[in-house]
Amino acid sequence: MDINLSTSIGTLKLSNPIMTASGTFGYGDEFHETFYDISRLGAVVTKGISLQPRAGNAMPRVIEVCSGMINAIGLANVGLDAFLSDKLPFLNSVKATVIVNVLGSSIEEYVSICEQLNQAKNIAAIELNISCPNVNSGGVHFGTQPKLTESVIRAVQAVNTLPLIVKLSPQVTSIADIARAAENGGANAISLINTVPAMVIDTKKRKPVLANKIGGLSGPAIKPIAIKQVYDVYDNVKIPIIGMGGITCLNDVIEFLLAGASAVQIGTANFTDPMLASQLIDELANYCQAHSISCISKLIGQAHKD
Repeated sequence: MDINLSTSIGTLKLSNPIMTASGTFGYGDEFHETFYDISRLGAVVTKGISLQPRAGNAMPRVIEVCSGMINAIGLANVGLDAFLSDKLPFLNSVKATVIVNVLGSSIEEYVSICEQLNQAKNIAAIELNISCPNVNSGGVHFGTQPKLTESVIRAVQAVNTLPLIVKLSPQVTSIADIARAAENGGANAISLINTVPAMVIDTKKRKPVLANKIGGLSGPAIKPIAIKQVYDVYDNVKIPIIGMGGITCLNDVIEFLLAGASAVQIGTANFTDPMLASQLIDELANYCQAHSISCISKLIGQAHKD
């Protein structure tokens, strides 16, 4: 049986649903040079790119915990200019499908970055990280208020022609409300979930371990939360969903697809098994073959069927 692993994220068609999660794969060069050909991935999602370079938070900023890790990297990145001149050419040279994660502290910053990315070559899509504080609104996160979510997306879509994926945070009262606001604003797809706020305290020093005190929990510990949020959003929007949060094996991928995801992102597991994302493509094909599933669209959202 011929197996069709392709999936669509709005107008973007991917060869398979396995992607990498922003912040866990760098800019792809180290993985490509050391482990596998990253062009075989459905897509590579870059580290979050800001208008200006960011050094990130002070050390220590990562700690391993039971069933995952907590990070407070602080969105460190090379900045837009360096990304376009130093990082994107490599990704293009190896023919990777590139999705650029974008972050900003104001609507104007988001618009400026997206406008410039639209002038670049071979960018497949933009993923908008709206879990950032809006400095013009007293630090309120763009992704925690529906009106603010809709506003930033509408502003970006006024200058954007690329498929726009909006990455949502689990730190909200109703993920469905935020997802609907994203769709109303013009988002072409939604990715979720971002990390969950968390903390570890050193009992000997009697103070938080991370220099930033709090960070984002990722890894297997958050997978049940992510599954539920994907499931909830699937019933409330018509646009595609990209699921992420604690994926470490093929069963996790299948679970996200059944919950309603059209694609998935591998995050924390890249640190423990750098080959995982590549291996999952083959494992998914074998799974479909063994279960007589000709295309993965037959799995998407099946947990919602009676």
